[in-house]
Amino acid sequence: MKQRLKIKFDIVKVLDFGTVILSLIILGPIVSLFYMSLGDSADIWPHLVETVIFRYFWNTFVLMIGVAVCSTVIGVGSAWLISNYSFSFSKVLDWFLLLPAACPAYLVAYAYTDFLEYAGTVQGLFRATFGYSSPNDYYFPEIRSLGGAIFVMSFVLYPYIYVLARTAFRKAPLTLYQVARLYQKSTFFRIGLPLARPAILAGMALVCMEVVSDFGTVEYFSLETLTLGIFNVWIGMNSITAAAQLSVITFLFVIGLLFVEARSRAAQRFNDTSRGQSYISLEKIYGLKSLLAFSVCITPPMIGFFIPILVLATNSMTVISSEILMELKGPLLNSVFVSILCSFTVVLISCFVVATAQNSQSSVIKILANCSASGYAFPGTMLAVGVVVFAGIGDYLIINLQTYNKDLFSNIHFGGTIFLLLFAYVVRFQAIGFGAINSGIQKISPNLFAVSRSLGKTFSGTTSMITLPLLKTYILAAALLVFVDTMKELPMTLLLRPFNFETLATYTYQYAHDELMTRASVPALMIILTGLLPVVFLNHVLRDS
Repeated sequence: MKQRLKIKFDIVKVLDFGTVILSLIILGPIVSLFYMSLGDSADIWPHLVETVIFRYFWNTFVLMIGVAVCSTVIGVGSAWLISNYSFSFSKVLDWFLLLPAACPAYLVAYAYTDFLEYAGTVQGLFRATFGYSSPNDYYFPEIRSLGGAIFVMSFVLYPYIYVLARTAFRKAPLTLYQVARLYQKSTFFRIGLPLARPAILAGMALVCMEVVSDFGTVEYFSLETLTLGIFNVWIGMNSITAAAQLSVITFLFVIGLLFVEARSRAAQRFNDTSRGQSYISLEKIYGLKSLLAFSVCITPPMIGFFIPILVLATNSMTVISSEILMELKGPLLNSVFVSILCSFTVVLISCFVVATAQNSQSSVIKILANCSASGYAFPGTMLAVGVVVFAGIGDYLIINLQTYNKDLFSNIHFGGTIFLLLFAYVVRFQAIGFGAINSGIQKISPNLFAVSRSLGKTFSGTTSMITLPLLKTYILAAALLVFVDTMKELPMTLLLRPFNFETLATYTYQYAHDELMTRASVPALMIILTGLLPVVFLNHVLRDS
């Protein structure tokens, strides 16, 4: 018996040690980023202050606020109608409203630029209808502008707020609505909105982080934001130190967003003390009200999904050929390869870290496990800087080790390899795997683990027979989300990919950057269609739960 306890104790120590090592490696690029920011930037900052730094902040702030406000109006309005009313096609619209989540913002930006620019379909029809012959004869809003970016990103990112608001509205206790109606008060402003406020603010925080992290849209629209500034300082000015310093400023900007979001709902508490709690039931509406509700709910997916898909599909039909498909074979296989590899790695690490942290008695282990999932809070360009610095440290150590055994370490290096790109993906998307699996394990009763251990099962036996079977839905959700996010990841892939290594995202970017939108449409369509799988799956899971 003592020997068995000794082995169990040793296994726990090994698992804790493995979690510490994995967490420190994942945190390595983030720590390296802050370390590099302490270096000398060779007097680049005076130039940045005099020219662009304040424009970076202003554009980022305006873009973030504009998208947050528009996304909130779209998401909350649609969620309220879907959660409270039954009207024509409302169940179908509930699915449709999530579809824009499958579209990366930069791909929608490509589609709308092709659709709304001077040579596009809309302006062409406008000129033909009214007989205009030049752009000086009429006014048409410029899509490649700050307002255009707000428009595009709002109709792509609103599902973050819609999903959380819809869930909050549907979970609102019926008794509170009955009291509001009794006193003839607005159920939306007095009950629904206050109850959903924490969820809405959480969704707004996610939207703001996505806006700050965006690279493809702002680069294509030539908007000077903090994220694009990091890219320009690193590549254009050849200063990774200044890029690291700008990255730290961007990080503080993101932390400020999270702090404001947390403080804004810190004192908010809503409780329902009724017995036999029941939730709101749908009110059936007909006629003009039904038509109005349908119009409000169909507009966001129409703008954020169906029109871009139609534009990309139309363009693809004009250029698709066997030669194009053969040209896409390499980028497609590369995208699928790195996405599957990243999904497998993230899920494996997340399962190990979550299971160990759940069973560990050490608060240090739990803190490190949670910190290892912080990479998603950093824009891709920021993490790319940190990964390059961290890989440089690793390559430096290997060069020193070659003095002891040159044959063993002569062919080992990290910079410019597929391993470096995969490592960057894992650092960024570890948060997705950890969050999904950790939320699943929190729903498992601790009594199941206790009973399993009391019956003589080891940690590995409990994991294989209890934990993993109960977590399979969450593991699949995590794998799908990581797969799709890896498929559409652009800035890290552009900065860290090996020479001549193209993915669908970089292939699309290259052609769109050269204004060859028809050639860019085929891989863009592939990326979006791939993203539909987790959207459909996760919506099914949410509805069942």
